[in-house]
Amino acid sequence: MTKGMMWRRGFAMLAGTALAAAALPGLAAAQDDEIVVMHYFSAELGGAGLKEILADFEAETGNTVNFVDVGHEDFKTGILVQLAGGNPPDAHNNWAGARTAFQVENGLLAPIDEMWAANGLDDQFGAGMIESAVTYDGVKYLLPFGFHIAPMFYNPALFADNGVEVPATFEDLKAACGTLSEAGITPISLGSVNKWPAQFWFDYLILRTAGAEYRASLMAGEASYTDPEVVRALELWKELFDANCFPDGATANSLDWNDAADQLVNGEAAMNLMGTWLMGHVNGNGFVPEVDYDFFEFPVIDEGVPTAVVGPVDGWVAAADAANSEAAMEMLAYLAKPEAQLAWSKVQGNIPTNTTSDMSQVDNITKRAAEVAAASETYN
Repeated sequence: MTKGMMWRRGFAMLAGTALAAAALPGLAAAQDDEIVVMHYFSAELGGAGLKEILADFEAETGNTVNFVDVGHEDFKTGILVQLAGGNPPDAHNNWAGARTAFQVENGLLAPIDEMWAANGLDDQFGAGMIESAVTYDGVKYLLPFGFHIAPMFYNPALFADNGVEVPATFEDLKAACGTLSEAGITPISLGSVNKWPAQFWFDYLILRTAGAEYRASLMAGEASYTDPEVVRALELWKELFDANCFPDGATANSLDWNDAADQLVNGEAAMNLMGTWLMGHVNGNGFVPEVDYDFFEFPVIDEGVPTAVVGPVDGWVAAADAANSEAAMEMLAYLAKPEAQLAWSKVQGNIPTNTTSDMSQVDNITKRAAEVAAASETYN
């Protein structure tokens, strides 16, 4: 069975459920002159800031945005239910990569090539971003809105109080865990109730040993999870558990990512491997970058393996059957502007994807994150 066949089969199964007929709150109430916008930016992910940005869009264009707020995890299924049920929002945000490809494969998204060309976006977004996040089967579908890396965040005060240096190598990381654990501090917080925060660990153990090309082959099904490369990554992961780096499984599996982020800045844990959206969450609670928290790159394991970082891209797409497709394209064009992207960066801590954005306006951590991304191979 090909990947496309698996996507179509999975989508057909979803469309056949009773859920497919159910409208999510807000969609049925939309008026003809409104743009229905469905998004996964919860309070922890800057939802209020998004509404402020699009309030400026409303004022500038005269359009009205009808927001459909869906929780981050519920969105993953909810958007497919809405699309399968024939009642799509005009625009929705999406993760670049496999999730967008799934929707493209099933004919659910509208091409944005015309909007892209009309606004000269080839000159405002990097070629790598256009190839990896925007374009699917030679057609542009996704407008990148924010780029994240997933570094190791740490609590500078806990490091200083316990004589811990920023780990440069895997052995350094295990040693730091030992020192912190002996002091009664959780070395690395982990909120894996939704599983994906733990996957970052597997990602980096593969990237720092077998490299990005092997990781891509594994995700494409061309390599096997029984390969020696995978076995070694899991053995290294066990070494971290043996070094008491993580809380017990029951604790980790009862927490969400934002709970683990809170433990970091509150001084309950010393490190947390998470995307830079952590910044938007903790800054909103009054914590200060480079004072209450900072970051370092995931440590080196094998010398000579090119540096790579996990680099998720949040974007916006328009539905193929959008009721107000013209206004949806206007909204995407507005969100492509460097001013809108900078405003969103300040809300969420992401790196603006529009390369003409004035990076002097972002904080030092975001600038450093952009430098790490530029110097590394990234994948989403």
